This record gives sequence, structure tokens and C-alpha cells, in this order.
Amino acid sequence: MGLIGKLIMSQEISSRGDIFHDLYRHKPNDIASISPDKIHGCDVLHGKRGDVGSIVCWSYTHDGKKNTLKEIVEEIDETNHKIVFKVIEGDLVKDLYKSFKCIFHVEPHGDGRQLATWTFEFEKLNMNVPYPTAFMDYVMELLREIDAHNTSN
Repeated sequence: MGLIGKLIMSQEISSRGDIFHDLYRHKPNDIASISPDKIHGCDVLHGKRGDVGSIVCWSYTHDGKKNTLKEIVEEIDETNHKIVFKVIEGDLVKDLYKSFKCIFHVEPHGDGRQLATWTFEFEKLNMNVPYPTAFMDYVMELLREIDAHNTSN
């Protein structure tokens, strides 16, 4: 009971949705250039970058600690600028979550505006495991940094 959860946060963005989709799908190492204090790199371990089934490993700093995260690309939807990542290894899930998915998509938000949304779907190993709110805050801050970078260029 209470082990399965979903956390959703949205942010209006100035950049077009396809820019974010392209970054996360085809050019994740560019994110390290945009926010080097947070993201240090993204290596393809299996498959072709941006393809469903590919496995990528992120190196990042969260709360002052260097971490890694290995994920598989489960779904890509070009029309809705959606990417689904299933976390399969790393500091985020180790000893905390039985399963963890990160879903990113961008949708129209009226008058030409865009709304970027991150959704985390997870199953905690036990009731003592916290909800991943700190990591959600982290990815939303990263989203704002990427948006600011893209609108200033």
C-alpha cells in the first residue's frame, strides 16, 4: 500500500517543444554544455542514440553529489515531443525504488505557448522511501536553464 506513485510537474517554456525533444533524444551531451554544474555527460551504452531500446548512462551532480543514472529509451512520440525513459540502474534507484520511469513531453498551452511536463512513475521499495520531489525539483530547474539558454540564443 502506498508504494506506487506518480509525480507530475509542468512549466511554461519559451522555446519550441521540438528543441527540447531533440536535445533529450539526439543531443543530450549538449545539455552538459548548457548546465555543466548539473550534467557532466551522457554516453550511449547500447543501440543508437535516440532510438527506442537504446541504453544511455548520465553523469550528473545532484545535491552536491556526483551520480550516475542508466536508462533505456522505451517510447518516442515525435508529434507530442514525448520521450519515455525507464531507469534501470544508478544512484537514483539504488536501494530506493523497484521501478522508476521518467516521461517528458511538451504540449501546446494556448496562444502559441508551450507547456513542458515531467512525469515520474515509480514503485518504492518500502514505505520509508521518500517521494522523489528533490529530483523533480532538480529536473525542473534544469528545464528552466535549458529554456533560458535556448531563448537567449
